[in-house]
Amino acid sequence: MKKLGKGILLGVAALAVSGILSGCGSKSEAKPLDDKKVTIGVTSGPHQEILEEVAKQAKKDGIDIKIKSFDDYNTPNTALNDGDLDGNSYQTFSFLEQQVKDKDYKIETAFKTVAFPLGVYSKKVSNLSKLQKGDKVGVPNDPTNEYRALKLLEEAGVLKLKDGVEVKATKNDIAENPKDIEIVELEASQIPSQLGELTAAAINTNFAFGAGLTINDDAIYHEPLKDNPNYNVFVVRTENKDDKIVKEIKKYYQSDETKKFIEEKFKGSVVPAF
Repeated sequence: MKKLGKGILLGVAALAVSGILSGCGSKSEAKPLDDKKVTIGVTSGPHQEILEEVAKQAKKDGIDIKIKSFDDYNTPNTALNDGDLDGNSYQTFSFLEQQVKDKDYKIETAFKTVAFPLGVYSKKVSNLSKLQKGDKVGVPNDPTNEYRALKLLEEAGVLKLKDGVEVKATKNDIAENPKDIEIVELEASQIPSQLGELTAAAINTNFAFGAGLTINDDAIYHEPLKDNPNYNVFVVRTENKDDKIVKEIKKYYQSDETKKFIEEKFKGSVVPAF
């Protein structure tokens, strides 16, 4: 009986180990994306319009790119990581890096797309030097974009950040604020609708476009329009980075036809980063 019991235990242990190894093996087998049909997440505005142009080109070759639009910067990465999307195109490389670091997402850059210079807009002042004591200035409340906005205000002489601050800097990292400006942290997509309640606000270009605002015509201060280091990226799950369909989408996105569309449609407010 003892020998029989021992044999049963060994058999159960062997099955358990086999099951574990089998499970590990299946998990490590990456499933490639469909060669002809994918769902890509974007934020509404320029990113969506550009991808619609890309989808139009792809359709001629029998590739169906379904576009799903979002109104925030967090959901598209969660949806991609969880398998609800096949890719997304809406974020800067630095934002992606921070999201991967904070949330341990298994997603990464497939290729560069465009750059969206961040601008400061106002319905009340024509120059940031005209800000008065206690005025309210809106900034995006998400990591990297708030940092970009604060750096922009620093460059304009509105405030000074603490030495050594990183991309997760918030208004708590302001070292000097001579006019006692009130920094109002808001969801990026909500800032345009709040602009009338603020003296000025830093608005991401895609959301500015949705409100009829452009860098060239409406911004009172903005990031460089050329060689902007805050370039955007097309993102996929790490396991799909080398898939055939991803390479095809890159070809359409970085085509001369798409570049011409971007330059004519956005007139410098959105620029190719490829």
